[in-house]
Amino acid sequence: MRRNVDDREPGGRGAATAMVVRPINLNSFEFVVVSALRAKQLLSGCVPRVDGLHGPATMAQMEVAQGLVARAEDSAVVPPRQCEWQL
Repeated sequence: MRRNVDDREPGGRGAATAMVVRPINLNSFEFVVVSALRAKQLLSGCVPRVDGLHGPATMAQMEVAQGLVARAEDSAVVPPRQCEWQL
């Protein structure tokens, strides 16, 4: 049985377990990659777009599941040149 993020176990040690349900429109690979990139941003100091006391990985998954974070289109991503000799 899948539970939503807000479900909490009664009693216990106070740690809430969270399971984020992947949206149907995203395949699992895309969901994991976008969530991992967003978690990396959160770890570097970016402000979360959802409220809650969760770790960066769970916060990133929640943001992607709610549609607050999406991947960039392929044409918009241009890798930066590292050196002048790279063409």
